Amino acid sequence: METEKIYIPVVAVCPVREAADHRSEMSSQLLLGEQVRVLDEAGSEWLQVQSLHDGYEGWCQKIQLAPLSVPCPNIIGYFNGNYGVSNVNGQPMNIFMGTPVYENRIRAGVYDICFDGLAHQVWPVEDPAGWVVPVAMQYLNTSYLWGGRTLAGIDCSGFAQMVYRQLGIHLLRDAYLQAGEGHSIGFLQEARCGDLAFFDDTDGRITHVGILLNDHEIIHASGKVRIDDIDHQGIVSRDQQKRTHRLRVIKRYF
Repeated sequence: METEKIYIPVVAVCPVREAADHRSEMSSQLLLGEQVRVLDEAGSEWLQVQSLHDGYEGWCQKIQLAPLSVPCPNIIGYFNGNYGVSNVNGQPMNIFMGTPVYENRIRAGVYDICFDGLAHQVWPVEDPAGWVVPVAMQYLNTSYLWGGRTLAGIDCSGFAQMVYRQLGIHLLRDAYLQAGEGHSIGFLQEARCGDLAFFDDTDGRITHVGILLNDHEIIHASGKVRIDDIDHQGIVSRDQQKRTHRLRVIKRYF
């Protein structure tokens, strides 16, 4: 891969915003080492980028990114621990679960980044269904954060994307985009652990996604990452004792 206009975040978490402004909505996040292609610039402070992982676009602070000096080594997995430290220019940097782990160090601009010793899932994953619960439960009670993709805060589609990443399956970023992948399951009674359930609003737009644990329980990010009940109509919150989401479709990816 040519390195021209290919950048990586050089911070643990890089906000992705709708516009080139700190006050603009954060629509997603990039983790240390996730590769992006530069699409445009705004002044000297902002870059419009597109993720090479899922195609998502947005604006990032230029100071939080650096251009690749040479092509990146191979990604051997994604960090799967609750606490990890990478080495950036000889200094420790705390990173989050889901950060890509490369087989060798990365050189980007003035930065030298090393991922040695970080625990990661070994690919290919022979039994993805067997990993769904242990991976998803690592996020349990994580606060909801619009655009979030980490244990410090995560949204519903980010949660699905990051859990599936550890299964060796790459999902798109937003719930309505994820719903366009996989194949449909006709009835909730046919669902199995790891299927994704999608929910719509009164206008029919898909606005929420969760991971089914079985045919009557779902783990999803709503206020926090929580386990709730689900039936053919949708989610019933265990905490609130009321229906909160209307079921639209169930999809299977493995």
